[in-house]
Amino acid sequence: MSLRRLTIALLLLLTAGSALAQPRTGIAYWDLDHLYDTIPARFYNDTDYTPGGRLQWDTERYRRKIRNTAAVIDSMRLPLVALWGVENEAVVRDIAAACEGGYSYLHRTLNSLDGMDFALLYYGDLFAPGYDEPGRRYLYIEGTLRHPARRTAGRAPQPARTETIGLVLCSDTRTAAWVVRDLREERPGVKLIVAGRSSSLDPAAYGLRDALERPARLGRGNVRRRSGWLMRDRILADTALRTSAGDVFARRYLFDPKTGKPLPTYEKGHYRGGYGYALPIFFYLE
Repeated sequence: MSLRRLTIALLLLLTAGSALAQPRTGIAYWDLDHLYDTIPARFYNDTDYTPGGRLQWDTERYRRKIRNTAAVIDSMRLPLVALWGVENEAVVRDIAAACEGGYSYLHRTLNSLDGMDFALLYYGDLFAPGYDEPGRRYLYIEGTLRHPARRTAGRAPQPARTETIGLVLCSDTRTAAWVVRDLREERPGVKLIVAGRSSSLDPAAYGLRDALERPARLGRGNVRRRSGWLMRDRILADTALRTSAGDVFARRYLFDPKTGKPLPTYEKGHYRGGYGYALPIFFYLE
């Protein structure tokens, strides 16, 4: 077996094993690699992602990307899925409608130069958003998370409980630090979960822990560079939360069998029809 195939096999095995061992309440984050609709925008230039544009982004390709995205979300079977790289609410609505799971969604326009936004898919019986704040390259969502009652062999049953959490979704590392700093001052009682790009943020300084530290240390990652796998996106969880370690969500169909990299939608301007250049990441709350 080649080193490339062995790397993918190990990533698939380790991810599957950790997912099976986890409780139900999980949160995922996924960069969708520029999921535009096919309609020209009025306030920013998305010409490339139109039927007559450089990338020939048409209805067939759009619908395929929606189906692929929904299939991955359904495979993860997690009650909260944060998405980066959606153009507008219509795109989010199409994703939610294509999912077999009964997801509600929250979308906010960020007024970014490229039109990319955040969105959150969630099960309405487990999470209830109460407050949100969009900003430049970030979205903050605060709400009540319900943990169902659990029974574990050899342990006393755990009753259902609720807690207030604040999701900080960031696509810019410099933004993450000041957003978290301000939230700690303004909303000190909220348990924060920071997902996305946050390399400029020192987790320990803000009462957070890196849920993906261990898989990153073992060489796993959600994007592939020439130097190897890189855990570019992270999930930082409040130390007041009871958590299980996170990981990368890897399935064989997400990879290019020739290169061993996540199969992108486009590569150097050529349509590949893949799911995206970045793999989803996830972690569980206990």
